[in-house]
Amino acid sequence: MTTLLVLIVVVLLAVALWQLTKIFDLTQVGVAVDNSPVATDNDNKWNGYMMFAFLGFIYLTTIYCLVNYGKFPLMSDAASVHGPELDNLMWITMMLIFIVQTITQALLHYFAFKYRGRQGQKALYFADSNKLEFIWSVIPAVVLAVLILYGLYAWTNIMFVDEKDEKDAIVIELYAQQFKWEARYSGADGVLGKANVRYIEGVNNLGIDLSDPNAQDDFNSTELHIPKGKRIIFKMRSQDVLHSAYMPHFRAQMNCVPGMVTQFSFIPSVTTAEMREKPAMVEKVANINEIRAKKSIDVVAKGEAALDPYTFDFLLLCNKICGASHYNMQMKIVVDTPEEYKAWLKENAPKTIVQAVKNAASEAKAAENPSQSIDSSSTKSKDTTVVAQVIMK
Repeated sequence: MTTLLVLIVVVLLAVALWQLTKIFDLTQVGVAVDNSPVATDNDNKWNGYMMFAFLGFIYLTTIYCLVNYGKFPLMSDAASVHGPELDNLMWITMMLIFIVQTITQALLHYFAFKYRGRQGQKALYFADSNKLEFIWSVIPAVVLAVLILYGLYAWTNIMFVDEKDEKDAIVIELYAQQFKWEARYSGADGVLGKANVRYIEGVNNLGIDLSDPNAQDDFNSTELHIPKGKRIIFKMRSQDVLHSAYMPHFRAQMNCVPGMVTQFSFIPSVTTAEMREKPAMVEKVANINEIRAKKSIDVVAKGEAALDPYTFDFLLLCNKICGASHYNMQMKIVVDTPEEYKAWLKENAPKTIVQAVKNAASEAKAAENPSQSIDSSSTKSKDTTVVAQVIMK
């Protein structure tokens, strides 16, 4: 609503200025005014000066942004083994763009001033120049070819997983649905069981095939835990629409396509605790909490609860506009030490999806026949006693 009001005000101001110019024209009746549409030498000179002024504005803005915002960690906080290689490619590309943009903008504005229109001066036209066309075609082509080849080389290194690495890797499925993520771990066998959306029912919300032997030890989690220094192979599925699994700190992104399984692999190189202790991250968190503290004053004044302090966490985000709550589709990623990861596995691995389905079925049956449930439990207690006696004998 505020944006609409601002736009309305701007439009009204423009209309007012237009009307003022018409009134000014009316006041000039009888005054000799040069209304010729042809620009004069003075017009061209001032246009040239304005071009230089705009060039200075561009450079000053660039310098200001580098000084004030260049310290924030944008391409220097990679938390995966392949991250620095990708960051190098980005830095090379950004530096080339910066150099070319600086030179071309300077030449553009300089020549606009130097060759401005002058009375009696005629422009020299020539149909072609093979030398110039060769220069401005070959140089960009060579630079782009080098960048593309470097990018393909980096992409191949990132995506290629040999048999040895694949054998020792941890296989995790990332399941996307509007508007949340869920992770499925392959259990002790290291192989994910078969799954299909047709099998989705009740607590089996990932649609795993309960009859598949490889699915018997699979378990799910709404929080993604991965160990530092271990290759992780992510198998990605989507239940409904096109999503994109985006893990910015790990320099990883892959589309999640309904009806097919996509894959991305990387090795985490920084734990969550280590990332929180980095000076740049400490400063960033402090800045965020300072802003939140100021915002909390207004919030508390309205009788609402103050904002919670921000703590850094790795996040899995959706990088496709997948619906109304796309902005809120995220999952916390915890990078553990190998020892912490083993402890987490020990605690969560027994909570398999198959066991959850069995428990849900038992509870549903017990809810339908409560008296039968009591009888069966007492019978079970007697049977256990009998078995114990037999064993003792």
